[in-house]
Amino acid sequence: MSVATLDTLRVTRRRRSVRSITVTTVLALLVAALFVLTMMVGSFRLTAGQVIVSVLHLEPNPGIDFVVRGLRLPTAGAGLAVGLALGASGTVFQQLLRNPLASPDFVGVTSGASLAAVGGIVFLQAAGLAVCAYALGGALLAALLMYVLAWRDGVSGYRFILIGIGVAAFFDGLIGYVLSRARLTEARQAMHWLTGSVGQASESELRILLYALPVLLPVAVLLQRHLRALELGDDTARALGTRTELSRAALLGTAVLLVALAVAVAGPIVFVALVAGPVANRLLGPATGGIAAAALTGAALLLTADLVAVHLMPSPLPTGVVTGAVGAPYLLWLLATTNRRGAGG
Repeated sequence: MSVATLDTLRVTRRRRSVRSITVTTVLALLVAALFVLTMMVGSFRLTAGQVIVSVLHLEPNPGIDFVVRGLRLPTAGAGLAVGLALGASGTVFQQLLRNPLASPDFVGVTSGASLAAVGGIVFLQAAGLAVCAYALGGALLAALLMYVLAWRDGVSGYRFILIGIGVAAFFDGLIGYVLSRARLTEARQAMHWLTGSVGQASESELRILLYALPVLLPVAVLLQRHLRALELGDDTARALGTRTELSRAALLGTAVLLVALAVAVAGPIVFVALVAGPVANRLLGPATGGIAAAALTGAALLLTADLVAVHLMPSPLPTGVVTGAVGAPYLLWLLATTNRRGAGG
């Protein structure tokens, strides 16, 4: 390889690195601003300074501390944490399975969590942490079932997606059956959970996700090198020294844990995991595939959706209603453009 070619590669790599760092930093600042804004607005308006002082415990003020830390911080924290988890898990699924439609919303993970949670609410009168535990267990069991069914001397992304869609349809049918057996109060509680909202998480449920994120997100970022190798195909990845099935299992396990915890906390908030990765890739340009950028994009989208749902609608709505209304047209556009490119499998 000539010196000129090596210099060109170095310059290209440096530009991608600079763009990646710049975009990720801007996204982090945007998420921080939205996080503060979420706690500023409401029937009792606050300034950004008042919110920051209260959150950081810089100066005691019982009235403001009650509004910020007691009423608004749990919702803002849930929006931030759930958005980060959904954004990171969604882009891992899409890159690993090499399909822009490979979102946890459509490959059975979210449906497994929903079936377990609704079953717990209807048949066992579960509430609070118990619903969270059922949803987490259901998502993990659904992911394990799909991995086993998709295994044929390895896991093919196309086969995994098809099996996931089939499993999701089966689980959705079972959810309908469970709801048909529910009493009115249980059905209302289950439907509220199924809509998805960052405001429904209790402090104990949110704490589980907040403890898990500092572990799972860095693991996902550290596994990004293996993810980039797997995107090139299994043969190329092996030639680069990647243990393909072990890396694929680790990436899938991390992504499933992230989405399972997010769904357990806030319910099945749709389309955030699907949209976050492609939006982040548009911003990153040539430096596509950044898990950190996708996670921050997911947080920004979810915090914005919650602001719209609570403060810009005639009456407050669950967050999932807004993400569904915005995400459905995007899905139709994605299906149309993917089909034209011949990338839909």
